Amino acid sequence: MAMLPKNLPRPEDCQGAQALWYDRKKYVIINFVVQNPKDVEVDIQDTFIVLSCKDVDDNSIYNHIYFYDKVIKFDSQVKVYDRSIHILIRKAKENVAWPRLQKDADLKPNWMAVDFDNWRGWENEEDEGMAEYEQYFDMIQDMGNKKGGPPAMDDLDDLSD
Repeated sequence: MAMLPKNLPRPEDCQGAQALWYDRKKYVIINFVVQNPKDVEVDIQDTFIVLSCKDVDDNSIYNHIYFYDKVIKFDSQVKVYDRSIHILIRKAKENVAWPRLQKDADLKPNWMAVDFDNWRGWENEEDEGMAEYEQYFDMIQDMGNKKGGPPAMDDLDDLSD
């Protein structure tokens, strides 16, 4: 029996969260940047995702993305952090690169961007996916839990000549 969408209606006065995404062999990862998200609801279907939540200032956040290709909604994960909502989505077709996150090539919302810090060519990767995702987001969580000032950078080499 197919799972029906949660029917997350678009609030009248809302804005889209900044969405950074990157591609892996088996997964697509989306990081929605939302300060202190609350009332987070995520509806992942085979062809789209809807994110609805409130931010630190009680603004309504709403993103609706029709995927470039089909996904496996039951093999997806959502993790909510202090400054973001991370979503791991299993591709229906493994080893097929997604040139973009959304289906419509002409639609380019200003709130969506490629996460170039995590983007890489994966043709020669041996194995990746869930373990990498867990490690990455555990690191993000650890960074959020540490109190104090920024890390000292006095041990970095001076690259200027």
